[in-house]
Amino acid sequence: MTASPDFAEYRTDQTAWCPATAQAVELVRALRHQLHEMTAQLAWVESQDVTRTNGPSHARCAWKQAALRRDIREAQVLIDRLQRLYLSGHERTQQRPAGGQSRAMVGLQAK
Repeated sequence: MTASPDFAEYRTDQTAWCPATAQAVELVRALRHQLHEMTAQLAWVESQDVTRTNGPSHARCAWKQAALRRDIREAQVLIDRLQRLYLSGHERTQQRPAGGQSRAMVGLQAK
């Protein structure tokens, strides 16, 4: 079986290449793409909410922000779990800043 160049980095002497690993790599890739889109959308919603301090528009923005933050956290948990279970943490260690939290989560906790 030949692995694509994208998957080659996950092959190690300790782990055998298997369809579950390939599927995990693809799912992590898709989740990261979605995470990027949700983070951009959250930034846009937050920028729209700056001028609104009350009323129904503010309430809708606050609700949307909360939902996006929840979805972003859930996506990060899924990515972390997939990396731990199928990718031996190889990619997770590359994606984390020194504090041990993902870049997306660091931004969320600042809110």
